Amino acid sequence: MDIKTAAALHRLRLISAPEAISFLLLLCCSVLKRTTSFDGVMVMGMVHGVLFILYVVFWLDAWNRAKWDLKTAALYFLLSVLPTGGFFAERKLKREAESSVIAARARREGTVNA
Repeated sequence: MDIKTAAALHRLRLISAPEAISFLLLLCCSVLKRTTSFDGVMVMGMVHGVLFILYVVFWLDAWNRAKWDLKTAALYFLLSVLPTGGFFAERKLKREAESSVIAARARREGTVNA
């Protein structure tokens, strides 16, 4: 994996958890708006919208650079629209990055033909 691909996956990983948190906060604000006088939907909607757009941009970049198949790309997009999916995406991207680092070190050291 080259450095640009690793950076694209890292950016997607970094935005996954905040996007998931903002989605959950937006849902909470929506419930509070309907049950109390608290109205934070406008602010959280804007925050979540910006984070979601960043997620989609980083997802497209990662899909392009990592050469994911359609199934993998669709999975990461589906995780972005589920309320807690960003946490699962972050964990999966972390495992993918760690395994590629291990494979690269093994290739460099010549211990494994991976």
